[in-house]
Amino acid sequence: MEILILVVVLILLAETTVILIKNLKKDTKRSGRRKVFVDTSALIDGRILAVAKTGFIGDNLLIPRSVIRELQLLADGKDNDKRALARRGMDVARELERVVFCNAEIFEDELDRTPVDERLISLAKEYHGLICTNDYNLNKVCATEHIDVLNVNDLAMNLLGNTTPGTKFRIKITEKGSNRGQGVGHLDDGTMVVIDHASKLVGKEISAEVVRAHQTSAGRIIFAKKI
Repeated sequence: MEILILVVVLILLAETTVILIKNLKKDTKRSGRRKVFVDTSALIDGRILAVAKTGFIGDNLLIPRSVIRELQLLADGKDNDKRALARRGMDVARELERVVFCNAEIFEDELDRTPVDERLISLAKEYHGLICTNDYNLNKVCATEHIDVLNVNDLAMNLLGNTTPGTKFRIKITEKGSNRGQGVGHLDDGTMVVIDHASKLVGKEISAEVVRAHQTSAGRIIFAKKI
């Protein structure tokens, strides 16, 4: 009986040791990862989720609580478009936490009146991290502060280039363009589309065809024609 008890104890000790070793390896691996603080624009854009699902992001993605609060405030606002974008951003944050290829979690920072961009810069400096953003102005500030940035627009520009001319799609014209006769709409990811001869079609959904596209760090603009 004593031998049986001894065997059981040894088995339990062995299993406990294996679990401890695995946890130590996991912690060591995580500690070697970069800390990437994700901002509001990157969550609203949503493409970071698609990139994370491919396994190309092995970093610690930290979503500050202040960023989530900013999304909540937008989601509770009166602007319908901003409400929809904010809800999209919160959905992306939730889905990122479920991606097995990266360690995404909510970072519990203070909820005070500090502007979110300033808080992100402060966190990146304190934890020697990076900032994931699609915000052009925040990109510029990070450059002056010597903070590295992950920008999905830059990734798209380097990997995809311009949208293939001739691609056909449906889009709703939401406003007049800056040039005469132009109408403007947006794709689901927020990409601006400028359509010729569509200024009188505001509020209507039309078929369009890509003529060309222009990609910059501030985002992509597609130029199309009505068909």
